Amino acid sequence: MQFSEQWLRSMVNPALDTAQLGHALTMAGLEVEELTPVAPAFSQIVVAEILEASKHPDADRLQVCKVNVGGEILQIVCGAANARAGLKAPCALVGAELPGISIKQAKVRGVESFGMMCSAKELGIATEANGILELPADAPVGQDIREYLDLNDHTYTLKLTPNRADCLSILGIARDVVAMTGAPIQAPVIQVAAVTSQLSKAVTVTASEACPAYYGRVVEGVNAKAATPDWMVRRLERSGIRSISALVDITNYVLLELGQPLHAFDLNLLQGDIQVRLAQAGEKLALLNDTEITLKADDLVIADANGPVALAGIMGGKSTSVGDATQAIFLESAFFTPDTLAGKARRLGLSTDSSYRFERGVDFGNTLQALERATALVLEICGGKAGAVTTSTSQLPVRKQVSLRYERLISVLGIDISAAQVGQLLTQLGFVYSEADGAFNVSAPSFRFDIAREEDLIEEVARLHGYEHIPALTPVASQAMLIAPEAQRHPDHLRDIMVQQGYQEVITYSFVDAAWERDLYGNQQPIALKNPIASNLSVMRSGLWGGLLDTLSYNLNRQQSRALLFELGSRYERHAQGYAETLTLSGLCYGNALPEQWGSAAQAFDFYDAKAHAEALFAQPVRFVAEQHPALHPGQTARIYAGEKAVGWLGKLHPQWQQQYQLNQACFLFEIDAEAIQISHVPAYQEVSKFLPVRRDLAMVVEQNISAQDMINAIIAEKIPQLQTVKLFDVYQGKGVPENKKSLAFLVLMQDTGKTMVDEEVDAIVSQILKNWSSNFSAALR
Repeated sequence: MQFSEQWLRSMVNPALDTAQLGHALTMAGLEVEELTPVAPAFSQIVVAEILEASKHPDADRLQVCKVNVGGEILQIVCGAANARAGLKAPCALVGAELPGISIKQAKVRGVESFGMMCSAKELGIATEANGILELPADAPVGQDIREYLDLNDHTYTLKLTPNRADCLSILGIARDVVAMTGAPIQAPVIQVAAVTSQLSKAVTVTASEACPAYYGRVVEGVNAKAATPDWMVRRLERSGIRSISALVDITNYVLLELGQPLHAFDLNLLQGDIQVRLAQAGEKLALLNDTEITLKADDLVIADANGPVALAGIMGGKSTSVGDATQAIFLESAFFTPDTLAGKARRLGLSTDSSYRFERGVDFGNTLQALERATALVLEICGGKAGAVTTSTSQLPVRKQVSLRYERLISVLGIDISAAQVGQLLTQLGFVYSEADGAFNVSAPSFRFDIAREEDLIEEVARLHGYEHIPALTPVASQAMLIAPEAQRHPDHLRDIMVQQGYQEVITYSFVDAAWERDLYGNQQPIALKNPIASNLSVMRSGLWGGLLDTLSYNLNRQQSRALLFELGSRYERHAQGYAETLTLSGLCYGNALPEQWGSAAQAFDFYDAKAHAEALFAQPVRFVAEQHPALHPGQTARIYAGEKAVGWLGKLHPQWQQQYQLNQACFLFEIDAEAIQISHVPAYQEVSKFLPVRRDLAMVVEQNISAQDMINAIIAEKIPQLQTVKLFDVYQGKGVPENKKSLAFLVLMQDTGKTMVDEEVDAIVSQILKNWSSNFSAALR
């Protein structure tokens, strides 16, 4: 919302300077985004009249002018093509300082010049100008140009929140200034126009829910070519609206002054009576911006006997627009409900001042007054005779009474404010209230459609009391150290482990492409978003690999040949009871296992590198079991188990997806539930044995499909007290080992903390191990 300071001060003029007024508006919630003067600083520039203009003796494009600057006649050399006798224009006297120009007495091609005739560009009030600025014939010679053109003015640009649409007008802002400062308001005096014309238009409203109030009147005998007054042009231009014609300018002026959009139709171009109805699907309408739109069944239109003539609340039609030949108009002022117009302009690629206001809400109590205000301006500027007002109203919105509990107000704001002060602030806002049982029962006026609940009233009291007056108090509370369980790892500890292994953390969207879910996780029914921010971010992720692969592709496209990436984030799954969110750590390794260097040959990552990285995250024994995953290579995939619970996946990216992502090398991925790797064992004292351990190496011949880990787990399950370690150190196939079998060599370490173990004890433990492996795995000692 952009407006002129002088326009605002014509309604309310508080004892605040320009900067203070801007600060007060900002602190009251009407943020001043920009404050600029309408003209740069300059002085000694006056209204002057050219008395004579003769050709310069030595220059074809220069004229020597005799200029009256108010009691003194000066000779000024001027190069403007429009300089002529009888013209009034700004004149900079000797000693004047303009933007980038100092005016001095000078000789121009041998002729003395005692000043400079000025263009709008030289005054800094326009970016381009053709010749000197021409002033009206009644401009008083000798008057300071800043006073004559009201250049001692500023423009405010407010950044309003959507709920404060009542401040999309000068009157609305003035009301807030009155509430803030207590200064008196001088609202525009609106007089009912005398009915002197018998012409009228019947109005039928069939979409009464979308248009609860419609007012219109005929004004005949208007002069469409009448000039818009300079004061109105200045106010419009300083509000960011270009002057078009007197009739259009008046509707725009009332829009800015009162916040009510209006529209003027050329009466002679309307066929029959006015209808306010929903469009018929497929109807066409040529708009004022020279575009033709195809209407849908939910579009609200103003129509005559031939069809739609305006898109209600958004833009008028080309066929009935006013022009220089217009002699009579039908002036419309209506209230369209926000729900009806919400999103319509955006769907059509339009953005108008009217739609912007109607979508946020317009004061339905001011609709008729705005029509009367516009009528008075039309009669004043363009002449004519006004007809009777045609009215069509139905059920208007009802402002429900809102209760504000005094104790609740004090509790939320935390300030000491009396009930009498609260009542005074509500009165300053124009609210009507009654007090009962410690509560204010408040009725908001029609222009404050944002007051719907108690919190809205609390906000009003806070902003008028002044946010800067609310003290910043240090909280007083007892503090205690929070328990940090030693058996629970913090997520930051998991990040540290990954960084120590050379990984870099990435953070990707929880919203992903549905194709990722289908391809990488076989998820045919992902959790869909109702309002996705983009078509490729339409579902919630059930795993983090899609984001990692996308980040890998981004880096490969920028000549990064090696990547170790991880992300600690949530994945989302659908369950019978609803939805579940699980914190997950995912990793990706691609390229060479070591950065390029002279000390070792290049060697690509393999399955066991990724397995080692995943194992480093666990503080408990885990198992890796060969299983299948849609994203991973069928022969290089393992499910990770902690005890009997599956806690993650590890494997090589499937060749199909490797080709799809255009990866030249193998890519290895793992994904682990964070809960499983956050478990940490608390260190416990264990006596160090004084006696030497005993080692035995056992080479066992087993079938090809026997897992060494299963054999180790079987021995650990025996819980032999003296057994310290069972570890695989060799795998052999070849001469001396039958076909389809393999030899697994295990290191078995035994130790007793109380005495030296003798051969009989060692042999007994070895026999127990061999018996276990023989019965469970048909293993034979090699």
